[in-house]
Amino acid sequence: MKNVDYIIVGDGYAAMFFAHQLINNNKSFYLFSEGKKSASFVSAGIINPAVLKRFTTFWLAQEQIDVLKKTLSEIEVYTHKNYWIEKPVLRVFHDEKEKELWLKKSNEISFLSKNFLKINSVKNPFGCGQVDNSARLNVRDFFTDLMNYLEKNSHLIKEKFEYKLINTENSTYKDIQFKNIIFAEGMVVKENPYFSDIPVDSNKGHHLEVKLSEKIEDDFTIKKKHFIFPLNEDTYYYGGTYDREQMHHKIDDSAVEKLTNALAEFYPNDFEVVNVKFGFRPTVKDRRPIIGAHSEFKNLYVFNGLGARGILNGNYFAINLYNHLENGEKLHPEVDLKRFR
Repeated sequence: MKNVDYIIVGDGYAAMFFAHQLINNNKSFYLFSEGKKSASFVSAGIINPAVLKRFTTFWLAQEQIDVLKKTLSEIEVYTHKNYWIEKPVLRVFHDEKEKELWLKKSNEISFLSKNFLKINSVKNPFGCGQVDNSARLNVRDFFTDLMNYLEKNSHLIKEKFEYKLINTENSTYKDIQFKNIIFAEGMVVKENPYFSDIPVDSNKGHHLEVKLSEKIEDDFTIKKKHFIFPLNEDTYYYGGTYDREQMHHKIDDSAVEKLTNALAEFYPNDFEVVNVKFGFRPTVKDRRPIIGAHSEFKNLYVFNGLGARGILNGNYFAINLYNHLENGEKLHPEVDLKRFR
């Protein structure tokens, strides 16, 4: 019988950031990954403290960014790579009224810079506003390196987790004795008999990978209708969409057309779509994650509902969950599963 402190089920931001807490605190664990690409794998990785539709900020924005920087520096110690890309988000203004509103809001929101910019390679006749303290995550390398680290250090089990094989009486799964299981599965939670009733809704998002005939200067992350930024020397990310209706597991032509048309309006030169990707974000109506223990089996926990801010929510609340389990810290009441009971 193998004995571990934790089993983690899932391989997105929630699972990875919680795994880091275990690594950082020398806890024993296994992480189960079926190898399917979750919404986290195909996410944009934007680290943005501003709500760019209304020029406001959101709950715990500064606190989450500060803690994320610390966590990424800790991860760098064992992966030997920095995943923080120091390129700010620029918001393209649709008209002069938006620019005036941005300037007004900048007196209230510290993230909104009063210095406007002009980008030559895209259409922005009214200029752009810069979001201070914004950046993006190197998503591909983040997941690849962490998964490789977990495998190399015998933490990774590449197989589907079978719920029926949990023995709740003696806290075992197959030949593994565990103290706690953390289910960080995204929308797969709907198949989980212990937490299938939590109120998460699927939000399908598409993005394009495109080759641009003319590069965009300075590698900014630029937002008008959607985000665009470079993935490598000649390929750019452009997306993403939000859809609560088309839940089938295939590409929606209407989403691709929407993105292609929006890019053509915004980017004045030729481009080629080389790939289309999509994922299903787990979202909650109150825009707060869901974290907590099963009502009967107190060592089975759910960590879900990160939504579109998976990086920030995943990291910040992985720490809260770890401290809750190991140090008796209370779960933040706004994310506690108990708020639905």
